[in-house]
Amino acid sequence: MIAEVIVDIASSETDRIFDYLCDGKVAVGSRVRAPFGGKTLPGFVMRLKQTSELPIEKLKKVTPCDDEVPALTEECVRLAEKLTARYRVPKALVLRLFLPTEMRTGKIRELMRNYAELLRLPTAGELSARAKNQLGALEYLQKNGKTDCAELNNLFPGGVAGLEKKGLVKITREQILRDPYKCVTGERAERTLTADQARAVERVERDERAVQLIHGVTGSGKTEIYLTLIAKSLAEGKSSIFLVPEISLTPQMLAQLRSRFGKNAAILHSGLSAGERFDEWWRLRTGEAKIAIGARSAIFAPLENLGVIILDEEHDASYASETAPRYNTFDVAYLRAKYNGCKLVLGSATPSVDTYRRAKEGEFSLIRLAKRINQRPLPEIVIADMRSEVRRGNNSAFSFALKEEINGCLENGKQAILFLNRRGYSQTVMCKECGYVAKCEACDVSLTYHRDEDCLKCHYCGAKYTMLSACPDCGGVKLAYAGTGTQRIVTDLQKLYPTARILRMDNDTTSGKEGHYKILKAFGEKQADILVGTQMIAKGHDFPAVTLVGILDADMSLHFSDYRSRERTFQLLTQVAGRSGRAEEKGKVVLQTFDPENEVLRYAIGYDYEGFYQNEISLRAAMAFPPFSKIVRVLVSGEDDKKTVEALRTVYTGLEALYLENSEKFLFFNKMRAPIKRIQNKYRYQVLMRLCDTTVLPQIYEICALARTRDALVSVEENPSNLS
Repeated sequence: MIAEVIVDIASSETDRIFDYLCDGKVAVGSRVRAPFGGKTLPGFVMRLKQTSELPIEKLKKVTPCDDEVPALTEECVRLAEKLTARYRVPKALVLRLFLPTEMRTGKIRELMRNYAELLRLPTAGELSARAKNQLGALEYLQKNGKTDCAELNNLFPGGVAGLEKKGLVKITREQILRDPYKCVTGERAERTLTADQARAVERVERDERAVQLIHGVTGSGKTEIYLTLIAKSLAEGKSSIFLVPEISLTPQMLAQLRSRFGKNAAILHSGLSAGERFDEWWRLRTGEAKIAIGARSAIFAPLENLGVIILDEEHDASYASETAPRYNTFDVAYLRAKYNGCKLVLGSATPSVDTYRRAKEGEFSLIRLAKRINQRPLPEIVIADMRSEVRRGNNSAFSFALKEEINGCLENGKQAILFLNRRGYSQTVMCKECGYVAKCEACDVSLTYHRDEDCLKCHYCGAKYTMLSACPDCGGVKLAYAGTGTQRIVTDLQKLYPTARILRMDNDTTSGKEGHYKILKAFGEKQADILVGTQMIAKGHDFPAVTLVGILDADMSLHFSDYRSRERTFQLLTQVAGRSGRAEEKGKVVLQTFDPENEVLRYAIGYDYEGFYQNEISLRAAMAFPPFSKIVRVLVSGEDDKKTVEALRTVYTGLEALYLENSEKFLFFNKMRAPIKRIQNKYRYQVLMRLCDTTVLPQIYEICALARTRDALVSVEENPSNLS
């Protein structure tokens, strides 16, 4: 038998199929060890065949890895081929998406333990009264049944070995599956669907279209619809994938899944340890678990026979990968849904403009949920004009209206959430005497001051620097802190409300896989009065006692040089506001802004998504921005500036020729430095294009693939979520 093998090297020079001899143990999707260039390297079997174009005597033989089942399913192999063709990246790079990294490198193994189990009771005189440890171990096994040998040996040293020699117990070696969230549990609660929810479930099942968009206001009960669809899928013997945009949401959703489906749910995300990630992946691959829950990467879960795929908060930018291959999660989910003949369900209170347009035009099914599940009104949003605050002498981060609402919230024993999408203490540190700004040595960005650690940090490469005591340029000691972050907000709150219990949730406080869960659990159990956080607190969370949300800088994302800045601002404000008043108490939102007349804020105040959409889609059509065109960015980066520029010239020459031949398909074409010129010691240049005809897209990918060198990385992004 001949195996077509992809060797696990992510290089264009080896990016092709190699024929090897194999035995009957090898199947499509199997991992193998393949002789290659004088070494033995891991590889993946893509196909099996009877003959090869090469002479048999020239073919080497692969050795199968010790996997009980092929690591990749047939679907994974075919999907990898489609993604490779779509994004023009090495096949090995795509195949790696389907496996835990440590499994590929051989650095992870199953966790095995020895267990003792009682076979029979001793006959008269078989055990001496002096063999106290053997007698103790025997009694323990009689009472507790099969027990971990390590535990028994701690209690009764040597007792188990003596009992085994006498044939009274048997020792078995078993695999232990590591549970990444042992502490995450949920109370089983059978909920009856409301009439609106029942209609939504029926629509999803009845509609023949592959993609279903559930457009429901915050608190409208979308999660219960998802769980019902998963339950129906399980009842039919099928599996499910449930995607959420933030790792912070996975424990909360896992608790709900476990309360309803027990151990049938497995979690996949980058915050797990290597062993936990492998064991959860293994449970899914062997079919022990049939529900995969996780962030973006969980779309590659090794499940077969899918019944439903769910993308919650489908509008979120985190669903677009910013590393090669730069896939969009929706595209991968759509391919999997088509392969399995299942439904792809999108959910959001603020769908992306592109998704909503496709739904309104009938490509997707559109299901609306216009009311909260408890029939409570959406929280009132009050605008605080920060220009007036400054004129009144208030230079703090809190308006008078917000301070008054926080006071009332604390007096009534309720909880508040304050949102600011900027972590750290201050955004920049600068010298008042000469204007020097502290910058990262490896990135062309200013450093953020973190007061907790009294250091300066780069939020792009993670580098830490000692806090300045004086200006390194002029020696001046008058240092200014500009731009407030979440740390400073907490410090200011503690001064204003010394008895208030305050929690902070951002990337600095959520290290470790349980970091998010512990903070959210503590806040949910009312161990704190105020939760301060970045965008990770903005969506999906349900805290009944929260009656106040403060949005401290509503303008932050409004004026970015990005065609989606208005859309993202509206989405973020609506999502954050939706955290308030989700139970019986009426909610309130204080939105602080320096631009109170802005029409985007006006739409957000009225929760008028339809009005916002009509305004936004008209602007996009007039300006020929997506979805009426496609923005393509080719990013060229490398550590050597000269070699990076050479790679840019090669890319630009090829793309310019394509542009000149097809100028009618381009609305814009130019090369330039990236807005952030250097990140992690890599110089960055870009070619920006706006296409009105995407038939040239495959050629763009091909030109860029040929331009890649060892010294420069060339990547293609479609409608990039971040243009910096």
